[in-house]
Amino acid sequence: MIELPEAAVLAKQSNEIIRGKHIRDVITARSPHKFAWYFGDPQHYSALLAGKVIGEAVSYGGQVEIAAGDARLLFSDGVNLRYVRPGQKSPGKHQLLLEFDDGAFLVGSVQMYGDVMAFPEGRNDNKYYLVAKEKPSPLTDRFDEAYFDSLFDADVAGLSLKAFLATEQRIPGLGNGVLQDILFTARMHPKNKVASLSAADRRLLLDAVKTSLTEMVAGGGRDTENDLLGAPGGYMTRMSRNTAGQACAACGTPIRKEAYMGGSIYYCARCQRM
Repeated sequence: MIELPEAAVLAKQSNEIIRGKHIRDVITARSPHKFAWYFGDPQHYSALLAGKVIGEAVSYGGQVEIAAGDARLLFSDGVNLRYVRPGQKSPGKHQLLLEFDDGAFLVGSVQMYGDVMAFPEGRNDNKYYLVAKEKPSPLTDRFDEAYFDSLFDADVAGLSLKAFLATEQRIPGLGNGVLQDILFTARMHPKNKVASLSAADRRLLLDAVKTSLTEMVAGGGRDTENDLLGAPGGYMTRMSRNTAGQACAACGTPIRKEAYMGGSIYYCARCQRM
């Protein structure tokens, strides 16, 4: 899934690899997918994008926006975004394919669900997109102690730490995947309640959010996800499907996996006590 680290890495790679390329052809919705979300009618994407030049890519939370002339491309959540070099065969199944004039491709394929959008600049009024653009990223100085404290309003006291960090777009791009290592770094259990945090705990959690995400981006994304070239990220996750059942690096206790809130949590029962 594209979360904040992957979005940042994909945007960086897009600027390095496809910026300046001319779009020769556009193919949309070749493989029907009921959870692929488009902006308007995807059959209009060709008229919007063909002939345009790829510009700057930026990330907003867990979303990647790529300029194409006066249009914008947006990818999020469960989209596999891949660059196919000239001479290589493009995949047969996809929801969006851009062919460049040098024979390379940019391919967006939806796994479970995700945005594969193209729209004129300034026309996208999707609330998740707008919130992600508006709120400060944990990778910036704007995401400071005062801002983090503002997230702890009266409505969140009864929430678990997983629910607090990964729902309601409180921190765009921070999802169930990255929160596992964040909470391990802070030595906090995903099911602990927000109300149980002291002021010192909040500072510890803030530091874990910022340092963990910074390390994930610096490592090229998580090893559970792939980059624009299809390679796994270089950040080795501590708590993920890759480490479930293995010994905790800090204490040796086997890492547990549990179903919780519609997904899985991974934790060390000794380091992250309830």
